[in-house]
Formats: sequence, structure tokens, C-alpha cells
Amino acid sequence: MWYEMKIRTMPDSTDRVAEATIAPDSPWFDGHFPNQPVLPGIAQLEMVFDLIRRYASRPLRIAEVSRVRFKRMIVPEDRVTIVATPRPANANVYTFRLEKADGLVTTGTMTVETTTEETDN
Repeated sequence: MWYEMKIRTMPDSTDRVAEATIAPDSPWFDGHFPNQPVLPGIAQLEMVFDLIRRYASRPLRIAEVSRVRFKRMIVPEDRVTIVATPRPANANVYTFRLEKADGLVTTGTMTVETTTEETDN
């Protein structure tokens, strides 16, 4: 795995929360920007989806991603907090945010749906 994720339990909350640290030798950092490694947005979305899947009792895939805003960069060894909150009216729709010590990194909405194949994303 190119990053380490630790689930944080949030009593009395529907939030799914985890702390993630990205390894400095992650292949995601190769070539994104020469001499300035930055974690691409698609990798950030993968971390959000991994968090959602850890709470799921069924195989899921991403159906839609919308309203994504990238506000800060994630660089090697950054510690990132990932929060995904299911909407009360539709538990397949999650608002999410990634944060690090200096503030908000990324926000957006991810819709998931059940799939028949466990490896399907």
C-alpha cells in the first residue's frame, strides 16, 4: 500500500474518519511535478473511497464524484485526516474533506453504489 491509514472511531457520529500518512517513496509522487512531489487528486479520491469501503458491508464502486475543490497540496510524509460523511437522505452519497495541520486540503462529494464484483472500482 502506498499509504498508511488508521481508522479513528467517532462515537455518536456518522462520520467515517481516518488518519493517513503517505510514504515518501510512493509512486504517486513520481513525475507529478519535477523536483516538487505532490500527491495527485486521483490518489486523494482513492483514499476517500478506501475509507468508505472499510465501513461498507457490501462491495462498492464509485458512481460519481462532484464538487471537488483542491485547496492545498499534499507532499511526502504529510499526515492527512480524511472525513467522509454520509448524507442523511441518501447513505450512498458522501461529502468528504481532507485536512492537514495547516488547513483544509480537498473537499467534494462522492456517490457510491453496490457492485457485484469486489475488485470493481
